[in-house]
Amino acid sequence: SPSAAKWSSEQDKLFEKALAGWEDKCDDPEGVAGSRWEAVAALVPGKTAADVRAHYELLLRDISSIEAGLIALPCYSPRDALLVKDSSLALDKKLGLPSSSCSSPDQERRKGIPWTEDEHRLFLLGLEKFGKGDWRSISRNFVVSRTPTQVASHAQKYFIRLNSIHKDKRRTSIHDITSVN
Repeated sequence: SPSAAKWSSEQDKLFEKALAGWEDKCDDPEGVAGSRWEAVAALVPGKTAADVRAHYELLLRDISSIEAGLIALPCYSPRDALLVKDSSLALDKKLGLPSSSCSSPDQERRKGIPWTEDEHRLFLLGLEKFGKGDWRSISRNFVVSRTPTQVASHAQKYFIRLNSIHKDKRRTSIHDITSVN
């Protein structure tokens, strides 16, 4: 059909959103007798149920080609690789597929690299601006060399150390339980 030929980026976004919404609401993602495709098509202007089904099958073929290594994913920098991996994982989850990755399967996981004083200083500045818990913003805007997960892990260790230092400095209370010999 002529409407199947070209998809705008807006139609693609609506398609993905509708597809994810349908799968979130439905115990049977395949749907009953094509109702899935009609429901998705109703949310994508200018596309029929047949169009969205064909677009979905094309998407599955593309994902299979990528996972089979027939199409290489571009990895421009470690940060770009993380963005590709995050969006790939999100799409895999939407489609109910096993996770794919930009990195090669035999690539070894990087071991913990200690934080530099500069990274820690940037972490403290980010903590001051965004507060405890907004690790993604701290990672994106201050400690750009670390992922949100690494920032969260560093924060956890930092607060544990901070609390243990403060515990040592606390005065004893008359309510503290002590033993008498």
